[in-house]
Amino acid sequence: MFAEELRNHDDTPAGDKIVVLQGLRWSDYQRLLEVRGDSTVPRFAYLEGQLEIMTPSPSRVALTSRIGHLLAAWCLEKGVDFSAYGSWTLEDKATERGVEADECYVFGIDPNARRPHLAIEVVWTAGGIRKLDIYQKLGVREVWFWRKGRINIFVLSAEQYLEVAASSVLPGIDLVELCAYLDRATTSQASREYRAALNQAAVSR
Repeated sequence: MFAEELRNHDDTPAGDKIVVLQGLRWSDYQRLLEVRGDSTVPRFAYLEGQLEIMTPSPSRVALTSRIGHLLAAWCLEKGVDFSAYGSWTLEDKATERGVEADECYVFGIDPNARRPHLAIEVVWTAGGIRKLDIYQKLGVREVWFWRKGRINIFVLSAEQYLEVAASSVLPGIDLVELCAYLDRATTSQASREYRAALNQAAVSR
């Protein structure tokens, strides 16, 4: 069923529950974070008075998890150290911005990292705040957006995001190849087959 859902997905306004409120102060956003506490839902995004409240659908959560497992498989095969931080709440009062990615990562050994090196957003349902406008001022080096079967890469350069063909935080990763394994029946099958393909490619060199 998951494979069919991916093939037919067109990000029409369905699945995720998204509400955008206008005219909220930074203190209102902070209060909502406080009330929510340690829960991971709903997720909040704040941009200069706009507040997005989003409850992700099971399909979005499953796809995010699968992308994360395949990214982890690539890192393990290539010997890249990484730490996954889930929906890390990133915020900056000075620029009135806050966001919680679907998944985010720090690469290498950096126990004092203040920002992830990579944030991943799954665009399962159209609508909501433009996330790149938030990430831009938060200083996240790279953002991946999965949408309609492919991952688009945006790299921060001189305080602007540029869409590029290849990742800078994970040089050499082929995201077209990675996406080809997202439609497997289970996450474990996707990971096994992807790792087998990576191994075979390494042997063939």
